[in-house]
Amino acid sequence: MRKLAAIVALGALLIALIPVPAHAGAAGDVFLALGAFALFNALFVAPALARPVYVAPAPVVYSTAAPVYAQAPPAAVSREVVYPHGRYVLYGDGVTRTYQWIWVPNAPPPGSAPGY
Repeated sequence: MRKLAAIVALGALLIALIPVPAHAGAAGDVFLALGAFALFNALFVAPALARPVYVAPAPVVYSTAAPVYAQAPPAAVSREVVYPHGRYVLYGDGVTRTYQWIWVPNAPPPGSAPGY
């Protein structure tokens, strides 16, 4: 019984693998037309629509002088902010030494005693 089932299964598998001849009816005409359309576009339309791209070469500049790098003058920075009871003073240049604000209180008026 097993041999018979194996032979039937093998036969069904072999029949399933046999290629079926294709019918070249209306569907075949559509594929032929699409192929002809694609070939026509590739050969005639695409080259007609393509525009050539021109890239100008970089200009050639010759100089015998050494390059001069001008250094901009430093921006004017207000280094003191004055209040009635003291002032802030800005130390440093921001390059070699970091900026730092220091509070400097005003001296007490003459003749007044410190209020501790």
